Amino acid sequence: MAIKEGLRPGGRSARVQESIHSAVRELLEEQERSTVTVPQVAARAGVTPSTIYRRWGDLSALLADVALARMRPDSEPAKTGNLRGDLRAWAEQYLDEMSSEPGRNMMRDVQSSATPGYCVSILSGQLQTILDRYPNEPKPSVDRLINMAVAPTVFRILFASTALEVEELHRLIDIALAP
Repeated sequence: MAIKEGLRPGGRSARVQESIHSAVRELLEEQERSTVTVPQVAARAGVTPSTIYRRWGDLSALLADVALARMRPDSEPAKTGNLRGDLRAWAEQYLDEMSSEPGRNMMRDVQSSATPGYCVSILSGQLQTILDRYPNEPKPSVDRLINMAVAPTVFRILFASTALEVEELHRLIDIALAP
C-alpha cells in the first residue's frame, strides 16, 4: 500500500500525525521493533488503532512513513569550498547515519513499504544541491553519482556484514568525478 499524503499541511491532521510519529520513535527506542504493535502506538499517541489503519493501512507502512520523515534532510549538505569535498562530506555523513542500526532499520522499513523512487528523489535533491554550487566546473550527473557512490553504499549497508570503508567511498567518488 502506498503511503497516503496528508490532506492538510497543518491543523489537527498534522498534530495527530506528529503524535503518532513520536509514539513510534519512542517505542522503537524502548523495545525491539518486532514487538511494536499498532495498538501500542495508538495508546501512546492517544488515538484509536482505526486512526492508524485508516491513514497508513498497516504497521509496516507506518514504520516506512516514520523512516522517510527521518530521512528528509534538515538542512543543505555541508559546504567545504569545492565539489569533491562537498561530495565526500555528504557521502561520509550518509554512510555514517545509514550504517548505524537505526539507519539500517530505516532503510529496511522504507524498502518494504515506501513508494518506489522516493528515496532516490530525496538523495537526488541533495546531490543536485551540491552540483548546483559549482556551475563552472565539469561534473557528473546525479544518476552517475547515485550509481557510482550511493548504490554501492546502500548495497553494502543492507546486504554485507560490514559497511563500505570511507577510503573506498572516496575512491568511488573520484571515479564518478572522472571524465
